[in-house]
Amino acid sequence: MTPGQALPVAAGIGLRAPHVGYVKAQRPPVAWFEVHSENYFAEGGPAIASLERIRADYPLSLHGVGLSLGSTDPLSRAHLAKLASLIARVEPALVSEHLSWSGVGGRHFNDLFPLPCTDEAVAHVCSRVAEVQDILGRVIAVENVSSYVGFADSDIAEWEFVAAVVARTGCKLLLDVNNVYVNAVNHGFDAETYLAAMPGDAVAEIHLAGFDARGPCLIDTHGARVAPEVWALYRSAIERFGARPTLIEWDVDIPEFSVLETEALAATTILESRDAIAA
Repeated sequence: MTPGQALPVAAGIGLRAPHVGYVKAQRPPVAWFEVHSENYFAEGGPAIASLERIRADYPLSLHGVGLSLGSTDPLSRAHLAKLASLIARVEPALVSEHLSWSGVGGRHFNDLFPLPCTDEAVAHVCSRVAEVQDILGRVIAVENVSSYVGFADSDIAEWEFVAAVVARTGCKLLLDVNNVYVNAVNHGFDAETYLAAMPGDAVAEIHLAGFDARGPCLIDTHGARVAPEVWALYRSAIERFGARPTLIEWDVDIPEFSVLETEALAATTILESRDAIAA
């Protein structure tokens, strides 16, 4: 394991439980892996032992889903202590969380709820991001989330909200291109306008995933191949920002590992095309 190893500017795969055994045994030629931090908070047991084994061979990104950055509840010091312990144990290249909330009043919900896009919410989230970064002693990345309804109180654009949080806290951005496309369709804005507002130098990682289009709006399921429209938007993002570490996410109805490798190869082709143009 190489301490401080950065994420390769290449396509990685979100590692989920059904594929852990395969990755340990076969060591597939994947550039890097990302895992959900909370799945590895235990101090011992087979899950963390497997992660340490995989970390010996691959760069790793930790992606949190339970910190509830946007909640009005105090940040969980117990959660942050477990995250800090995991960081020390596996030395990830990147640690990230969502610009969302998932609990209030001491109750936790199994979802990532969006925030109203207001100056008050920006200030609140910025104070929370700063607190997390101080406690962990490192810069984190924050991810833009998908949403299906808007807030009547929102008085700034979502892209202005995201950019303001990054600018005020000095954090990095985990740009989920699928979420940009989903929200553009659901809320009727131009996805390219969103990309144009993003601070390119802060983009530390990009996420790609699939959505469900069978209902009245797009649902971010992470349960399908990346849609052609999202591939097109991703290509636009890479042309705009340059090549960035890119993750293929697939969280439900998880297919054979070879399917994820095929999706990663498609991302790699776009990254390499951008590099060839730049050269």
